[in-house]
Amino acid sequence: MASRRVVQTALQAVLAIAIIGLTYFLYVSITAPYEAVERQKEVTEMTRARMNDVRTAMIEYQRANGRYVSTIDSLIMWMNTDSTMIASADSLFGMGFSADSLAFSPRTGSRFELAVNDTSRVSTYLIDDPDSDDHIGTLSGSLTELNASSWE
Repeated sequence: MASRRVVQTALQAVLAIAIIGLTYFLYVSITAPYEAVERQKEVTEMTRARMNDVRTAMIEYQRANGRYVSTIDSLIMWMNTDSTMIASADSLFGMGFSADSLAFSPRTGSRFELAVNDTSRVSTYLIDDPDSDDHIGTLSGSLTELNASSWE
């Protein structure tokens, strides 16, 4: 009779461990995909915010110089050397902003692509994220799409 109780207790212990293990497996299988989706949303928001910062800098450059800058590296150099831009950087981009990171997507670290069309009547630009379909602006010369982003 005592051996029967030992077997029964051992079986209950094994089943309890199996239940705990399966519960953990079920929890991880539900939460892991959710966390991946949330991380993807966060990275997308960070990338779009960085692209918005590029747009803001392009607009400020255009206001100061009457034309759009042709490369993001030139834009960064202007941001780091122009005294007015240095003074207003915190109010435009937030505290702790680094212009040197402006060219890179937080998604993969690849560089944003910038194209400027200054041959038409209206100068336009296109900022493109090579890792997604996100872009800001247009090259067609359309004033309605000049500073528009693809996600707004």
